[in-house]
Amino acid sequence: MSNERPLVLILGATGRTGQSIVKGLLATEKFRVAALVRPESIAKPVVETFRQSGVEIRTGHLSDSMEKLTEALAGVDIFISTVVPWLIADQKVAFLAAKAAGVKRIIPCDFATPGERGLRQLLDQKLAIRDFIKEIQVPFTFVDVGWWMQLSLPMPERSSGLMKERMNILYGGGHNRTLVTDLNHIGTYMARIVADSRTVNQAVIIWEEEVTQLESLEIGYRYSGEGDSLRDKRVSVSADALEQAVAAAKEEHSKYPTNVLVHLNLTWLEYMFSLHILEENTLENAKRLGYLDAQELYPDVPKHSLEQYAKEFYGMENPGEVF
Repeated sequence: MSNERPLVLILGATGRTGQSIVKGLLATEKFRVAALVRPESIAKPVVETFRQSGVEIRTGHLSDSMEKLTEALAGVDIFISTVVPWLIADQKVAFLAAKAAGVKRIIPCDFATPGERGLRQLLDQKLAIRDFIKEIQVPFTFVDVGWWMQLSLPMPERSSGLMKERMNILYGGGHNRTLVTDLNHIGTYMARIVADSRTVNQAVIIWEEEVTQLESLEIGYRYSGEGDSLRDKRVSVSADALEQAVAAAKEEHSKYPTNVLVHLNLTWLEYMFSLHILEENTLENAKRLGYLDAQELYPDVPKHSLEQYAKEFYGMENPGEVF
């Protein structure tokens, strides 16, 4: 059972998506799991938790030489990247190293909502990475996910989440439908996807429900216990105003391209325009773009509605704290 199981290595395993994937893979007991961790992150509690769970810890960073990264990827069957947004373009050397090490499948850092080129800077970077992977001719799977349920509900007064003010803004009337996914369930689907030969050289969309933003907010008002207060505090932003905000954020980013907060603000606003104005994050659009539907591939995986998640979310002492 031990060495015959495929070895899956996750880059960015200590992040939210990475942790979900590690847990999902371990739960199946069908994989050996490794994490490529920066030397400065070795002492993190989550890394020790990984060790105790049987995860092999390897040290490395995207800034390492190709030779060092090739050594770090020795024996790996499947390489999954879940890096932070500002490192998307830096994945190329790791994928070249993966090819040199004989990795059988690469899954780059997508794990976001689908869309067309030329509308979101972050998505354009991810699509350029997809092109690169095809150029170097390594088998791949591209995986996108519905918008996180964790970022779909208004945060109550007791929440200290940094995203609190952004979570009660209604864009363009809020009537366009959008796919949502519980971040904690991404790993369950990923364990199925990486074991499935049907997903090789394909793109897959993971999602659990399709709702409008207005429906999401109303679910939040209903289960938060602060419905009247949150409803009164809601801010409405028109499509035109959002488009202007995106333009201003792009101009600021052009002036301060290395500022992480400026980068994140632009990314967030472009997401909002894509989701709530352009309606890019729908199952119909994902299929039009060529994605396989994870729910059709794995109908036995339990679905989680946003309403079910809301009950968990508002039962937390500090909902949205991690954001």
